[in-house]
Amino acid sequence: MTAAPLLLLDLETKEGVVGRSYLFCYRDSGAKAIAEIIKEATELIDGMTVAPAKVSELLGRRYALLGVTGVTRMALAAIDIALWDALAVAANMPLATFLGANLDPIRAYNSDGLGMMPAKEAAEEALKLLEPGFDAVKLRLGHPDRRMDLQVATTVRAAIGDSVELMVDYNQALMAHDAIQRGLDLQDQNIYWLEEPIRHGDLQGYAAIARELTTPIQLGENLDGPESVYDVVAAKAADYLMLDVARIGGVTGWLRGASIAAARGVPVSSHLFPEISVHLLAATPTAHWLEYTSWADSILEEPLQVSNGYITPPNKPGLGLQWSIEGIERCRAD
Repeated sequence: MTAAPLLLLDLETKEGVVGRSYLFCYRDSGAKAIAEIIKEATELIDGMTVAPAKVSELLGRRYALLGVTGVTRMALAAIDIALWDALAVAANMPLATFLGANLDPIRAYNSDGLGMMPAKEAAEEALKLLEPGFDAVKLRLGHPDRRMDLQVATTVRAAIGDSVELMVDYNQALMAHDAIQRGLDLQDQNIYWLEEPIRHGDLQGYAAIARELTTPIQLGENLDGPESVYDVVAAKAADYLMLDVARIGGVTGWLRGASIAAARGVPVSSHLFPEISVHLLAATPTAHWLEYTSWADSILEEPLQVSNGYITPPNKPGLGLQWSIEGIERCRAD
């Protein structure tokens, strides 16, 4: 990845309170499509009370025939996040506190790199990712030759030492039998989890992999809506769950999905959006890891700070998002 298409949303209430959110849209075309849905959806809720659950229910009905999935789900999630932010800003409380949580530090890993690359370059980049104060990093694997995966992982592990946690993400690159073999290959490298080794919807395949490997399986960044959390838990498809606030349904969807996971004692981590997710993990009973990326730093007045491997929700009203006008102008897409 060489660019991160971000869509920023300001939602103003009648009282003048502004709620903010942002989305990572994967492609420029995605940002444009999501913006069109947001424009239409906000017209549908114009004049309503800032009640996120009620708004979510209404918009879910209005978009049922189009399908509340993909870009539609992300658009409605952006609105939901901004509504929750506005409520917390109006209450002059950090969102985490507004949700009934403490501003406790959340353990974070640096996910700002370590794409598919040769072993030597990966080891050098892993060391750079630890410099800001992290003690955990995520490595992308899934090379055509499984021996390359092992070589890269072994070289990175040797460089960072045994005290650093190392997560591995395959980004759905494998088939189930191959995922099992590669998991066995890596079993001596002290891998913290294996993330999305196969197509995200193949829950039977994930369950088979989880049964065969001792390394925990991580799944969830592509779960669409909170109901899908139940499907993963019921199938015993993963040891850990990772929620994406844009795909799970905003703050409202996250709270519902996290409750399902908590009922089964499944640890919940976040996918992207660290400025938002750090508040939600603080309010998650089985909070696990915060995925850190710096993608929004360029357009924020005050980016998140890491300290000894942890990030704490900002003690500011709402999410604490303040746009950098200069940064936005510098990064603005045509």
